[in-house]
Amino acid sequence: MKKIRIEDAVGMILGHDVTQIIPGQYKGPRFRRGHLIKEGDIPEFIKIGKEHVYVMELKAGVIHEDEAALRLGRAFSGENIDLTGPSEGKVTFLSKISGILKVNLSLLHRINLSGNIILSTLHRHTPCSQRMAVGATRIISLTAPERQIEKIENWRDKYGPVVEILPYRTLNVGVVVTGNEFFHGRTEDRFDDRVGKKILNFGSQVVKKQIVPDDIQQISKALLEFQDANIDLILITGGLSVDPDDVTRAGIKKSGAKIIFYGTPVLPGAMFLYGMLDGKPILGLPACVFYHKATLFDVIFQRILAGEVLSRREISLLGHGGFCQGCDPCHFPVCPFGKG
Repeated sequence: MKKIRIEDAVGMILGHDVTQIIPGQYKGPRFRRGHLIKEGDIPEFIKIGKEHVYVMELKAGVIHEDEAALRLGRAFSGENIDLTGPSEGKVTFLSKISGILKVNLSLLHRINLSGNIILSTLHRHTPCSQRMAVGATRIISLTAPERQIEKIENWRDKYGPVVEILPYRTLNVGVVVTGNEFFHGRTEDRFDDRVGKKILNFGSQVVKKQIVPDDIQQISKALLEFQDANIDLILITGGLSVDPDDVTRAGIKKSGAKIIFYGTPVLPGAMFLYGMLDGKPILGLPACVFYHKATLFDVIFQRILAGEVLSRREISLLGHGGFCQGCDPCHFPVCPFGKG
C-alpha cells in the first residue's frame, strides 16, 4: 500500500473502504476498495476527514483484507451458516435456519490470541432465527501475509468449524401433571396456558397429558405408559420441592428412569430435574415455570429441540449467566440468561 495526499490520488485505485459516519443516521462505506478516484471526489474525502488515502500495490504473498475475511469466513463457518460481505473488510455470519448457535469456544479463543485476526460471535446457545447475524470476522490490518491465513485455514481441517447452527426438531411431547389439588379438581391446571404455548411456538405438540395425585406409584405408572408410546420428550410438573408431599422425584426413580441431575445453579430453575427413560429425556419442571416468563426450562427445552444431550458439567457451566435479572419487560432470549 502507498499512502498519498488525496489531491495526488486522482486516477488511482483506492486500496481500502473509506467509512462515513453520520451520528445517529448512518455508518458505512462512502468509497469502496477498487474505486477509481476522480477530481470530484476530493471534497467528499476531505469532508469526512480523509486527507490521505492508500492506493493498492500488493506484493507477492500478501492479500487484501477483503480476500482475507472471505477466506477466514469460509474456514470458521459450519453447518447452516451463510456469509455476507465483505464490507469494510468484514465478513458477517448469517443463520440459514431457526436453531441454536453452537460455538467452539476453545478455538474461538485460540483464533483471537493468534494476532491480527478477530472473530466475534453471539453467546453460544443463542436461539437464532433465519437470516439472523450471529458473528463476524476480519483482520485488523489492511493486508496480511497469505501464510498467516493459510495457517488458520489448516486449523479448520484439524479442529472443525467455529460457528454452526443446530436445527430445531419437532417433537411429540408427553406431559404428567402431578398434584392432589389438580387431580381432585380443586385447582385449575394451567399447563396449556403457560408451558403448552411455548411448545407449540416451536412447532412441537403435546400428544398426551395425564394428571396424577402426589403418589409415587401413580407417577411411576404414568411415566411408564409413555415409555413405548410415540413420544420424544416427557415433561413432568410439580412436586419437586422439599415438602412432605413432594414425591415426584421418587416416582421418577421408581419408573426406572436415570436422574442425571436434580438441582441447578440457575435462578429461576433451582429445583429443575433432568433424566432419561429408555433414551427419552425427562424434564422435571418446578413451579417457577408457571410464574416467570423465562426459566431454565426455556433454555433446556430449546437445546433438546436442537438434539443436544446434556450432562452435569453442562449444567454447572450455566451458573455463569444463570441468574435472571427479572427485567420488566423481559427481553429473553435477547439477554445473557442461560447462555453459559
